[in-house]
Amino acid sequence: MCGHLLQVATDLNRISLAGWDWLVIGIFFVAMIWICWDVAKKKKETSGDYFLNGRSATWIAIGASIFASNIGSEHLIGLAGAGATSGMAQAHWEIQGWMILVLGWVFVPFYERSMVYTMPEFLEKRYNRQSRGILTYLSLASYVLTKVSVTVMAGGLALQTLLGINFWVAAIALVVITAVYTVIGGMESVLKTSVLQTPILLVGSLVILWIGLKELGGWDVMMQTCAAQPVNDMGDNMTTLMRSGQDKAFPWYGALFGSAIIGFWYWCTDQFIVQRVLSGKDQKESRRGTIFGAYLKLLPVFLFLIPGMIAFALTKQPDSAIGRQLSAALLPDAATGALQNPDLAFPMLVNTLLPVGLKGVVICGILAALMSSLASLYNSSAMLYTIDIYKRRNPDVEESRLVRIGRIATVVVVVLGVLWIFVIQAIGKSLYDYIQSIQSLLAPAIAAVFLLGICWKKTSPKAGMWTLIVGLVLGFTRLVMMIVHPEGHNVFTFIFSELNVYAFCVWMFLFCMVFAVVVSLLTSKPGEEQIAGLVFGTATEEQKAVTRASWNKWDIVHSVIILGVTVAFYIYFW
Repeated sequence: MCGHLLQVATDLNRISLAGWDWLVIGIFFVAMIWICWDVAKKKKETSGDYFLNGRSATWIAIGASIFASNIGSEHLIGLAGAGATSGMAQAHWEIQGWMILVLGWVFVPFYERSMVYTMPEFLEKRYNRQSRGILTYLSLASYVLTKVSVTVMAGGLALQTLLGINFWVAAIALVVITAVYTVIGGMESVLKTSVLQTPILLVGSLVILWIGLKELGGWDVMMQTCAAQPVNDMGDNMTTLMRSGQDKAFPWYGALFGSAIIGFWYWCTDQFIVQRVLSGKDQKESRRGTIFGAYLKLLPVFLFLIPGMIAFALTKQPDSAIGRQLSAALLPDAATGALQNPDLAFPMLVNTLLPVGLKGVVICGILAALMSSLASLYNSSAMLYTIDIYKRRNPDVEESRLVRIGRIATVVVVVLGVLWIFVIQAIGKSLYDYIQSIQSLLAPAIAAVFLLGICWKKTSPKAGMWTLIVGLVLGFTRLVMMIVHPEGHNVFTFIFSELNVYAFCVWMFLFCMVFAVVVSLLTSKPGEEQIAGLVFGTATEEQKAVTRASWNKWDIVHSVIILGVTVAFYIYFW
């Protein structure tokens, strides 16, 4: 599928950039260079300085970094492509961004008290060394094999479609340029460039949404056109958020609860996101950073998924010149109306809709999304290796050497990311659907271990370790079955091959929760000293006072507003 998309992208007409567009792009890169130069002048003497910016980040930087790190090319390419094929069904995974509030209100106090650098380190304090090792290697593998590969592939595809740059040249250049400023400045580079990149990304995407709706004829036209496109035999269409439980791709219970489980794992326990919170000055700044990030996370459905639906609707307007161009690239199936090249939806909207002067802004937004996501991946991966693997083996190592090892680890991740490009042609039809499918296999066991870890004092060290192991085995088995598609019909093939992957995620999470409880009841519970401050009911009065002083009524008001918008979204698209 990837090779076909590359050929289509090669055959498309390129963007004709005017002087104003190149000026905007030039200003963007000058600003990036200035930020990186300013960061490079500050010496990083300790691993805390390099990986967590000396724990001095403010809420604006934290929230912007959470959003910019999350919005990568799987959104620009994959989410828009999902909107162009599945419609609203994929919105569950974006609107579950309210889970960032759970990170801020529930987990921040525990992470801050533990003073950990990484999530595997937290598991070692709560459970044992084996749990830390399992999560470390699992996280590193998932970053290189899914997040880095998908981001690089989609980024190269976007730049080839938009600017005519050869896919491999674009992909490798993207990887190397981003790596340079990440290696030099560490987390400070990631945070400060995110503050620049986030508003550019928002402005560029809003321009696409506004002009797209204007070209189409308005919101109602989009909704009517997409509502006329069936997605199954149960009466659901592209505007249906809660599909029938018999839907093969997105049964309502799998999409609703599966996305919540994935959201909990991703927003509350994944190093890629939590590292931004760990860099905060204190609980107040970290929590407010998550609230700001949750506000921003309400936008991607409208910035990326809706434009995909707009692209689909435009292909249904044969009298429109833009509609004909989109049809030629996205290739609607004559029988079903479904698009055969949905991952080209967002680049083609940029290619066909934008007037001179605005193309440069949107291209800067795309570059910002690609670079911020990759930079965060590099920094988090390097930190996992440096702190959870190298430092564990060399506990007496000097801090200055840890910084050097971190930079070397970043380079290694870059090389692995480039090498993995050569095997990502088997990723599948929809990038966004692919990455959510893989995450649905990783999330259940990790989510269960973290949730029980902070909620139940009796969750034992062996329960945490064995739940991760069993979850890894189950997830890997399901992944293999998704690839080989075994013949025959029995209980095993139904569970690991035929059952919807998101429904599998829900049942696997429930299994992991029950499994962890049973093992905890059969094994020795942790000592009071080990879990002090790490589980509900174990905080000292002083720790409780610090947490209580870190929020006020306005933090509650803003959190309620975010939850209210989420509920309103579900009601409108139900």
